[in-house]
Formats: sequence, C-alpha cells, structure tokens
Amino acid sequence: MNHRTKIASLAAALLITAGAAGSAVASGDGRGGSREAAALTGSAKIYRVASDDITFSFDAHLASKDNMSPEAATGTFRFSHYRDGKGGYAVVKVDCLVTGGKVATVTGRVIETDLGVFRDRRVGVSVHDLGRHDRLGYNWVTQDPEQGDVPPCHTPAPFERTKAGTGDFKVLPWQPEYPTE
Repeated sequence: MNHRTKIASLAAALLITAGAAGSAVASGDGRGGSREAAALTGSAKIYRVASDDITFSFDAHLASKDNMSPEAATGTFRFSHYRDGKGGYAVVKVDCLVTGGKVATVTGRVIETDLGVFRDRRVGVSVHDLGRHDRLGYNWVTQDPEQGDVPPCHTPAPFERTKAGTGDFKVLPWQPEYPTE
C-alpha cells in the first residue's frame, strides 16, 4: 500500500467510524502564521456509577509541515484508573493522530506505567469533542493481546461518556491536502 493510499484509508476509516465529516477551518492561526495540521488536547474523567476514578488527558499534535503524515504526530497522552486505592496509570508517546470534525483518533506506545499489561504496548483512544458532554473510546477493551499491537490510528468509536463538568477535550480538525484531478 503506497503512502497516499494509506493516508486516504486512515482518513476514510475515521470518517466512517465517526459518522461525521470535517468542517472547514481557516488555514491560518488568526495571527498571520499557519496553524498546526491537527491536535487533541484536554482532559476528562470517565462517568462510572461505581466509585472508579478514570481520567484521560491528551497533548497530541500534528505539525503543519507534516499535514499528510499523521504518523509524524508528537506529544503524549495519559490515562489512569483507580478504585478503592487500587489501580494504575500509563503514559503514552503519540505515534499517530487523525482528526475529522470534532472526532480524533490517537495511538501511541506506552512509555511509562505501573500496570505490566500495558508495558511497551501500542494503545489507542478516540475522542468526540461535544463541549461539556465529551465521549471517549479505547482499544484495550476490544483488543486481543494475543494478536499483537493495533495498527497506528486505529481504535473503536467513542463509546464512554465523560463525567459531568469534566470534559474539556479540544479537537483541531485535520485538513489533508489531496491532489486535484
């Protein structure tokens, strides 16, 4: 699969999964410079009826110079899950970021954790930026560890709700520049 086909496949998969097309955004940053190609930032707690404390935070970016290379994304994301004083966390180095409209898919390799099951594993998260009612999905619920790593930028749709008042995810839509015919 060539590079353009791979990029188009990633973008199409995101749009199909999210069910939303990206909206038009000015290419500038409003100050005369160019904006980054895509970004996912913010944090939130996941809603649970039980007393679980599940938090996700993101600082993932795709530079404008890398607009057609989502696997050049940089940054980190972190997640933690604690209940009754037990649980753990992981810090992930971003290796792919694709956004479409208010939906983002980000993957990366765990670089720090106190949970052995995640050590050196690629994990992925999807986010739907809905203002104060954001949603989130993650691939370790659906991934079979025996099948190895998930591919870059692949993760399920955002199926979890964020806890009221905690969702502040911000998604900067990606605008790939496809050649005109």
